[in-house]
Amino acid sequence: MASAPRVRFAPSPTGYLHIGGARTALFNYLYARRFGGTFILRIEDTDQERSTEASLQAILDGLKWLDIGWDEGPEKGGPYPPYFQTQRLDTYRQHAEQLIAAGKAYRCYCTPEEIKERRARAEKEAGVTGVYKYEGTCRDRKDVPAGQHSVVRFKMPSQEGSVSFDDFVLGKITKEYSDLDDWVMLRADGIPLYNFGCVIDDHLMDISLVARGQEHVNSTFPQLMLYQAFGWEPPRFAHLPLILGPDREKLSKRKHKEADVMLHKANGILPEALLNFVIRLGWSHGNDEVISRQQMIEWFDFKDVGSTSGVWNPEKLLWLNQHYLKTLPASDIAARLAPFLAEQGSPLPAQDPRLEHIVVAFRERAKTLVEMAAMAVPYLKQGVAIDEKAAAKHLTADSLKLVRQVRDDAAALPEWTVPALDTVIKTVSERAGVGMGKVAQPVRVAITGNTTSPGIGETLLLVGKDEALRRLDAALARG
Repeated sequence: MASAPRVRFAPSPTGYLHIGGARTALFNYLYARRFGGTFILRIEDTDQERSTEASLQAILDGLKWLDIGWDEGPEKGGPYPPYFQTQRLDTYRQHAEQLIAAGKAYRCYCTPEEIKERRARAEKEAGVTGVYKYEGTCRDRKDVPAGQHSVVRFKMPSQEGSVSFDDFVLGKITKEYSDLDDWVMLRADGIPLYNFGCVIDDHLMDISLVARGQEHVNSTFPQLMLYQAFGWEPPRFAHLPLILGPDREKLSKRKHKEADVMLHKANGILPEALLNFVIRLGWSHGNDEVISRQQMIEWFDFKDVGSTSGVWNPEKLLWLNQHYLKTLPASDIAARLAPFLAEQGSPLPAQDPRLEHIVVAFRERAKTLVEMAAMAVPYLKQGVAIDEKAAAKHLTADSLKLVRQVRDDAAALPEWTVPALDTVIKTVSERAGVGMGKVAQPVRVAITGNTTSPGIGETLLLVGKDEALRRLDAALARG
């Protein structure tokens, strides 16, 4: 690669961070990291009716949660400010005037009502929608209607010809000039349309590669005409495949709850798992399924992105999440688990050592942090409801004698640790001449109310000394 790449993610703050946007950001981020480049975050906030501060914050929060850090942009600054399109309106106006002066753009005074009427007529005559092309009414217009607002339109070349580009993902794509019309660059209120604003920004910010969804392929042709009109070298392009929902329709905010990045955080999915899942929606490295962040950076290249749509597979996401729950350091998982315990009514201080014990105890069975918290809650509350069938079988007069011995020996322990607690169970069973299960199972029922739990030492540790003794006393009182 001749020089370090400059790539960007340019979302519109009109809603939450979409999974497709997160993948676009991830791919650009990884490409910049692999090749020693720069990843820019630019906010295309020109849809003033729908753009909100809350949506902007949701996008920033989503990227931060996924740890997709940008080098230039909001909160960071950089050498090409500002990074919000609504703060760059003078720049767009100046470039539009430059094209008008060069005879490559013109002011159009056709009213929106006139355009709407012509479009309806053209579609009625053709019997299909989407066929209307602006007729060029104002191309050579000399009279300027007094007080009438105008948009600025790009003047397509009148001669025959075509525009083409080599896409990293899709290969060479070509479109004839005749398939394009004199498109609107700048609205009457000075707001740039997408094809104009992003070209000006990409050029001025020295973007060398534009990676975005395949829905933007057709936008690339008028954009290339704009680069040509200014005499600028265009960037390379990579158009990423669609992401389909479980129903194999395009993943959309309207139809698929899975599209919301932060919903997965609320559902107890780890960012490592979601990133691992998302990178495989359109990109692969052999048959590798579990891919670490470092491997992503070492391996990612747009030339390995496929053109086939990726399909959302919730089972695969849960499988990956459980993998990371089991393999990441327990201390990392513990810090993330704390808010879920609080949500379920059992808050623990962030530094409480029981958090890590919970992770170790339940990571083999829980698929999400929500599940892990739900499994842990009974161990953190005061008191327990004992299943009567379990009590009838395991809290008999004979077994309660063993429970009494465990209670007294455990109460005398100087340290409440798993090895010490397991030793108590072993010692009581040896004294009684019975197997450890004959001791552990009655204790388990007394502590948890049922017959299943982690190892008995872990179980007692999770409940804590004071609460464990209270529960053992309550069970003993039954006899």
